[in-house]
Amino acid sequence: MPHGRPLRRHWLLDEGLRFLNHGSYGATPRAVLDAQAQWRSRMERQPDRFMVTELPAALEAAAARLAEFVGALPGSLAFVENATAGVNTVLRSLDFALGDEIVLSRHAYTGIRNGAQYAATRSGARIVEAQTPFPVTDSAAIADAYASAIGNRTRLAIVDHIGSPTALIHPVAEIVRACRARNVPVLVDGAHAPGSLELDLAALDADWYTGNCHKWLYAPKGCAFLCTAPRAQEVTRPLAISNFAGEGYWREFSWTGTRDPSAFLSVTAALDFWTEMGGAAIPAWNHRLVVEAAAKINAAWGTEPTAPEAMLAGMATLKLPWAGEATQAIADRVHDWLLAERRIEVPVLAFDGALWCRISGQIYNDLADYLALGEAMPQAL
Repeated sequence: MPHGRPLRRHWLLDEGLRFLNHGSYGATPRAVLDAQAQWRSRMERQPDRFMVTELPAALEAAAARLAEFVGALPGSLAFVENATAGVNTVLRSLDFALGDEIVLSRHAYTGIRNGAQYAATRSGARIVEAQTPFPVTDSAAIADAYASAIGNRTRLAIVDHIGSPTALIHPVAEIVRACRARNVPVLVDGAHAPGSLELDLAALDADWYTGNCHKWLYAPKGCAFLCTAPRAQEVTRPLAISNFAGEGYWREFSWTGTRDPSAFLSVTAALDFWTEMGGAAIPAWNHRLVVEAAAKINAAWGTEPTAPEAMLAGMATLKLPWAGEATQAIADRVHDWLLAERRIEVPVLAFDGALWCRISGQIYNDLADYLALGEAMPQAL
């Protein structure tokens, strides 16, 4: 499979930028941006005809193609703008009561935590953190942390598929089974999973699963999905209730008011690009690249691995060789120096009393990008 710097021609990334943060916002390929532009042009040539006559069938076809890719049941997948919107959709659809509990990881993404806290505050519910360990030596510790957090008042468990700050693959199948056995509805935050992990959402059988397509699946920003099991569709309503209220899950989500649907419709072009560039070989390459890069950087810094290789996909979070105070202000300073002085874009984080950086691997990267980070970081600290 072709890989490395020659493939950068497919993207608009700045020349000379060592871009090691595909995991945050993705980077949309030129071919997919071209397809999106064509959808926008088609829409603007005759807006009324497009919105009323052409869009419903086109949107349904795009959703069906994506549903097949992620292994979702027919009729269970609806488009949302991002995984944060997907999680908030579920949180706003459920009626929590005083004393109810919402379980999430102590490393949950900030937007997800804030949405859960809002739902809890307005209802009198409370947040319970699963004490997910990091660094970690095996996935059983993650599953045990969720099992310990779930109690008699748990009304929803929000489970990361791949942790945002930690980059860890969580044992979601085991956690979902445990939740189902205790009659606890479960929502999987799969923000980083589509295009990065092989998915079979029908077999997973979570009540809800939300995932981004703009990260590892190459779709434009603003393309994500919420997959809802048939048993939960009646209570699941979009954040914006519009013209088709009460007409069923797909109908309600397909129209939430006037918006630019071109990102949703371009997911078919993204899937085509993913397939043409190597398909399932892409996440396998990204994984190998990140594992090798992490090993070399850890050796250079004298730091230890944060997780077994099997718990990593296309990202790895590395502990920085820093023994001083660990605040996000210091992390931001390090990030800014790396970008300004070495043209390296990589997220630098402060949590659990330490500084970390999260590297992403993508087919336009090569090992030299990470060796440059390994050499530059001690100077940035």
